[in-house]
Amino acid sequence: MLVFLKCTKLSLILLLFCRDLKNNKKGAKMNKKQLVNKIAASMNQSKADAERTFDTITNIILDCLKNDEAVKIAGFGTYKVAKRKARVGRNPRTGEQIQIAASQKVKFLPAKGLKDMFNK
Repeated sequence: MLVFLKCTKLSLILLLFCRDLKNNKKGAKMNKKQLVNKIAASMNQSKADAERTFDTITNIILDCLKNDEAVKIAGFGTYKVAKRKARVGRNPRTGEQIQIAASQKVKFLPAKGLKDMFNK
């Protein structure tokens, strides 16, 4: 099942985050507190309201991923769970074959607009 979030608030928050990352120095990072401050400033909200908004969005995305649903955010990208099968690998130190268990990971596929923003 594909969950489609076309929320102007969410798109604004995420695009603002990407724009700021692009404009920052190479290797610069933004933590949650800094992101919440930017959200509060751009939306004229208190920091507490901005943090609740951010936490709510994050929890909705996580709940969807836990239920094996993809989350598509227009103009930003898609989060989905990728499943990896069990396989045989090699211990690089000894060359011995080892069994690698099946696993899951979260995959993010950027939207065309987001890719274009960084590849001008």
